[in-house]
Amino acid sequence: MKTVADYVKTIPDFPKPGILFRDVTSVVNDAEGLKLSIDELDKLLQGVEYDVIAGVESRGFVFGTPLAYKNSKPFALVRKKGKLPRETVEATYDLEYGTATIELHKDAINKGDKVVLIDDLLATGGTMKAAAKLVEALGGEVVKMLFLIELTDLNGREALEKYDVASVIQYEGE
Repeated sequence: MKTVADYVKTIPDFPKPGILFRDVTSVVNDAEGLKLSIDELDKLLQGVEYDVIAGVESRGFVFGTPLAYKNSKPFALVRKKGKLPRETVEATYDLEYGTATIELHKDAINKGDKVVLIDDLLATGGTMKAAAKLVEALGGEVVKMLFLIELTDLNGREALEKYDVASVIQYEGE
């Protein structure tokens, strides 16, 4: 029986020499890989009480939307600055060479909502920490953070230590 990891292709030296890139597009390009990834993420939600799933642009949308559908929950989009048409809250976070800003519609999360945040990859945790700030600024509570892949030696869990973090696959190395 195949696992989600069997569908992940590893691309050496991308985007720069020495990096082993874990490609999730190979998971979603296969119907069984996509189904298995959603089923495995869903298992990580067993026993979690939540109201909303929020996904981080863009691959968080790919995994979060079917998960929300499967569990009859609404889906909120966490997007790059300037992509959402209504009133938003925003958070800026550090990148390796600069900063980035993400936004969430103010009406996407209600005060008291229990929120699951999802993205494809946990590396350093900066993006997801910023997404959690958005949820909390709106009065929501982050009850779980889900990732398909986690790069363990980049210590993203440390940046997210106050949250319940789970991932389907863990890899050492970049």
